[in-house]
Amino acid sequence: MNTILIADDETEIADLVALHLEKEGYGVIKASDGEEAIRVIQTQSLDLAILDIMMPKMDGYEVTRQIRERHHMLPIIFLSARTSDFDKITGLVIGADDYMTKPFNPMELIARVKAQLRRSKQFNQTTTNQLILEAGGLAIYPEQRTVALYGENIELTPKEFDILYLLASYPKKVFSAESIFQKVWGEAYYESQNTVMVHIRTLRKKLGDDKNKFIKTVWGVGYTFNA
Repeated sequence: MNTILIADDETEIADLVALHLEKEGYGVIKASDGEEAIRVIQTQSLDLAILDIMMPKMDGYEVTRQIRERHHMLPIIFLSARTSDFDKITGLVIGADDYMTKPFNPMELIARVKAQLRRSKQFNQTTTNQLILEAGGLAIYPEQRTVALYGENIELTPKEFDILYLLASYPKKVFSAESIFQKVWGEAYYESQNTVMVHIRTLRKKLGDDKNKFIKTVWGVGYTFNA
């Protein structure tokens, strides 16, 4: 049975989400603030986390940052009253896998939970025993989901890793922003181009790729791994 953390200081919403998840056969652990969420993550085995942003003691952004320091694979869904594009992009860039705004349709949330759990399981299966990808001092280890540049580990968010691994798996092939979003996020989304652009920018910064040594922009088309 999959166990899911719900971290939200609005009791009614946490109870509603828990009710629907439990009907689907999931185990649920609830936390009412960010610090409690971190304690749960440190002591419990979880398969997915649903986080509010505006929580007392520690907001959802900081909770996500701390999760990603130790748990690169745990799917995270933000469920927030913040509706601006800036908030959505910020959440995705710091490491969330999905973002839903309140008010929300509980059945849509359940569908997104199932999609994230399915993707996590499928990715774990497909990366097992795959070859290390190396190019120009960059090494990508798909089984461990780690990246090293000239022997130094580079900390990437799950989505940044997925984008880099996708591009590096097909060197010289050009992927449009829309196709990257569809393959990495697993869905079509009208904001995909901007979201992918932000992730590519932060990925390049972490790789020190200011001259596009690894990820090349093909103007008007998309991105390619410049192996």
